[in-house]
Parts: sequence; C-alpha cells; structure tokens
Amino acid sequence: MADQFSLLNKTIIVTGSTGVLGASFIHAIAQAGGRLVLIGRNMETAEARAHGVCIAGGKAIAIKADVLKENELANACTQVLQKFGSIDGLVNAAGGNLPGAVIDPSVNLFDLNFSALQQVYELNLMGTVLPSMIFGRQMTQAKKGSIVNISSVSASQGLTRVLGYSLAKAGVEAFTRWMAIELAHRYGDGIRMNALVPGFFLTEQNRQLLITEAGAFTQRAQKIIQQTPFNRMGNPEELEGGLVWLLSDASKFVTGATITIDGGFSAYSGV
Repeated sequence: MADQFSLLNKTIIVTGSTGVLGASFIHAIAQAGGRLVLIGRNMETAEARAHGVCIAGGKAIAIKADVLKENELANACTQVLQKFGSIDGLVNAAGGNLPGAVIDPSVNLFDLNFSALQQVYELNLMGTVLPSMIFGRQMTQAKKGSIVNISSVSASQGLTRVLGYSLAKAGVEAFTRWMAIELAHRYGDGIRMNALVPGFFLTEQNRQLLITEAGAFTQRAQKIIQQTPFNRMGNPEELEGGLVWLLSDASKFVTGATITIDGGFSAYSGV
C-alpha cells in the first residue's frame, strides 16, 4: 500500500514554491521521494528551499519564472527536461490576493479597483492555465502525469470582500473539470488533473484580513472560526496528505475532482 503513495523517481514541478503553502507542498513531495523543481520569482527563497531539500538527501532545483510569461515557462520546461528527463507532476500553487483587490465594506460597491481585480484574476486563473499548458504538453509525450491545481472555498461559497480571488478560483475549478475531460479523451487514463480546495490557512496574502497589528484575530477571522466545525484554521501540513495522494498512483482513477480540506467549513450551514 505504501508504494502507491510513493513519488520516488517522479519529477514534480511546484509553482508558487516560495509561499507558505508552497513550503509545505515541497516538504510533502520530498518526503514522498519526489524530485522537485521549484518555480518562483523570489530566487533567494526558492534556492534556499531547494538547498534544504538537497541537504536532507532529496533532489531539488530552483528556476526563476513568472507563471504569466509563456517564454519563461517554456525556458523552465527545457531546463527541467535537461536536468531530470521527464515531468511527472505539476502543482499550480502560484496565486494569492492583493490589497487593492479587497473590497472593504466602507467603499462604494461600484468603485472597484479594476486594475487590481484583473491582476488577481490573471495571477490565480491564467497562472494556473499557462503552466498546465506548457508543462502538461510534455506529459502527453509519455502519456502519464498528474496536475494538481489549488482552488479555494471561495470558489463555491459567497465570501465578502474577495471578488477577484473568488472569480479566479471558480475559474480554476471550471478549468480543472474541462481539462481533465479533454486529457482523458485525447490521451487516455494516464494524465489527470484535479484540484485541492483549502479552507482557511494563514498566509502572507491573507494576513491583513485575518490578523490585527496587535497579533489578534480580526472580526473576519473570528467569524471564519465560528463557521468551521473544527473551531480553528488549518495548518499547512494538513494539506500534505491530500496533495501526495493526488500526485501519486494511489489516486490513479481520480480526475476532474475537487478535494476539500477545510475543517468542515463548506459543509456547515451555521445552524
């Protein structure tokens, strides 16, 4: 049974590898034996994390690339193939929100910052679509591979303030279903696409919304915890099991699925 969850000799690319959740994803993949390719714009952090994997006995490289720039992704793809010879998995973890795209209740509803809104939309949606197209094309050569997108409970739940982020994540889930079907119809059952749906995890992107300057939970964070049956936010490592499962052969009959890890937030009506 343990062998089904192994990522030994599998090359897994992680975009957004320099974030809080990215660090947990890197740890999980390394522990499962995967060879890591860390994609990000902050090379200092990416290289430090790759070095940490190597020091611990694993294999990892860092490559600088913007997930919204096709030429940089194509160059990264070439480097991966030169180094490891194959691409077996992709985790589309690049994403996040911007302060300008957060719609405060005190602001006129129709005075949206469309520029910030578009930036968030493109980063989260197109930052998932483009890497999937560039790296996924290589998976079709061997007719095997697993792509894991990162969605959010905001894709299906009505959450205040985060319009751009919610629109983008709903798009990620639509893309996940569409692409999973197309991959299966065109290339058989070897290439899969699924999405993890995290609940609320404290990251750098959402810290302003959830933590006050004094370090306490904001009113919004308190409401989230009240709506979560587990009565807390998630810890990044609690996403690791679901991620490894989706990347590994243990989930080889799973495609087009959204796997929710939210402490019961989506299930609870509040009553």
